[in-house]
Amino acid sequence: MAKDVIMPALGMAQETGTLLQWLKAPGQTVTKGEPLMEIETDKATVEIEALASGILSQVTAQPGDVIPVGQRIASILAPGEAAPVVGAETLHPKRSDSVSTTITASPIAARMAAEHGLELARIKPQGGKVQKEDVLAYLAAQKSKPNDNSHGRVLASPKARRLAQERGLDLHTLTGTGPEGAVLANDVETFHQKRSDNVSTEPETLPVSRRWRVMAERLSQAWATIPHFYLLREVNAARLTMWREYAQKRSAAQNSAGKITFTDLLVRLVAVALRQHPRLNAAWQKDSILLNADINIGLAVAVEEGLVVPVIHRAEQLKLEQLAARRKELVARAQAGKLALDDLANGTFTISNLGMYGVDAFNAIVNPPQAAILAIGRIADRVVPVNGQPSVQPMMTLTLSCDHRVVDGARGAQFLQTLAEMIEEPMRLLD
Repeated sequence: MAKDVIMPALGMAQETGTLLQWLKAPGQTVTKGEPLMEIETDKATVEIEALASGILSQVTAQPGDVIPVGQRIASILAPGEAAPVVGAETLHPKRSDSVSTTITASPIAARMAAEHGLELARIKPQGGKVQKEDVLAYLAAQKSKPNDNSHGRVLASPKARRLAQERGLDLHTLTGTGPEGAVLANDVETFHQKRSDNVSTEPETLPVSRRWRVMAERLSQAWATIPHFYLLREVNAARLTMWREYAQKRSAAQNSAGKITFTDLLVRLVAVALRQHPRLNAAWQKDSILLNADINIGLAVAVEEGLVVPVIHRAEQLKLEQLAARRKELVARAQAGKLALDDLANGTFTISNLGMYGVDAFNAIVNPPQAAILAIGRIADRVVPVNGQPSVQPMMTLTLSCDHRVVDGARGAQFLQTLAEMIEEPMRLLD
């Protein structure tokens, strides 16, 4: 039986998703669990896996299309199964040319076509399916043709349209270098750079991406609706630094990949502290408090288009080397825009570390529906009393932001006390 491929929902507030590219061409065999398409939402760019094995068929969405959540955009047929009979115009809109709309292409060719805003149906393959060489030949043949769409919809790649929108540029004013005069991403960047070179005393309005706009809306809502309070604690990080050095040596001896960071150590300590203080691992939900069974720690990661919070699930069950490997993997995928659905789901507590930027301390906004977020500043030498005498010690400031509907001051202080004690004497947690 045919299985529908729909635009998935990656978040509760998501209404639409943008199809960036198909990773399989119509008519190709797909296997359950392998990447099928790449979509973009306000949170991230993710690869969507096939939910069934079979033949990809009845594709109705093209790269660049903005599609409502839940809408069917393709089907996966079982081997030997015929496609359901539906209106041909519904599945395949009429084109000015009479080229077949069911085109098979290699993954590289399909990606190149999507990047240049090309319809695969316009590319004549030399063999049984469109290859990279066919796309290059088509681009070369079409490069000299003028753009005759100056008074209608401008031919442009999806990336070029997104960049133009972000930079507030009118595509009609740009000269395209792509096929049939299509505007490419490089054309937008070149025009934007030339415009930036013309220094102006006028104030500039900087357009923002959809993801940044949604982030701003959610943070504004969180700030307006959550009764925040803050607890600050300065801790001595001398033993934490010693632990990191020890962990680095042990990791090297075990031939573990990657280095151990202070963030890894703090995730480990926070997970243990949350197990002792479950109220900080809770959530405000429909006028009640939900105590989460798992400890899933989110890490605030800055990317070009805003802020994402990938999640280390069941952090309290992972050894330090496992935490470090998972953190490294998540941050790399976040910066590359390749986070999966599960990477962003079900966070119960968030850590935001700006110490690497030289920040001493800051107040973070709670990430709803979570009850708290921990802001971490840099480790810096300060003169503090040790046994009644002034001493230079590596100190670090922790700021705990709490939702007062879930956590009161005493509970927040007790959690911070436990965490501070473990930071100042972490060696007992060696595993």
